[in-house]
Amino acid sequence: MDAAKCGAFIAELRSERGMTQKELSEALNVSDKAISRWETGKGYPDVSSLMALSEFFAVSVNELLSGKRIDIEKLPTTAMYNNFPCVKKGGLPRGVSEGL
Repeated sequence: MDAAKCGAFIAELRSERGMTQKELSEALNVSDKAISRWETGKGYPDVSSLMALSEFFAVSVNELLSGKRIDIEKLPTTAMYNNFPCVKKGGLPRGVSEGL
């Protein structure tokens, strides 16, 4: 995950709708400073905000976190790729085999 890519994607989605940071913050019930932090890559939205952003912009949470739209046909591969660094760091979760 890259906070700058995630933030740039949120800014792109907001701009496509012709919205200001203030308007988006009001729609999501967060501060405009939170929107600014996300868009500048200084932080990520919390889980509830990710869900709200996903619904509002009709994109997946995976797309938000990866910072780009994902072709639906490539979704399983992209999801696995995005999660690979987490698996690599912490090992596979209990009950998950290496063959996946």
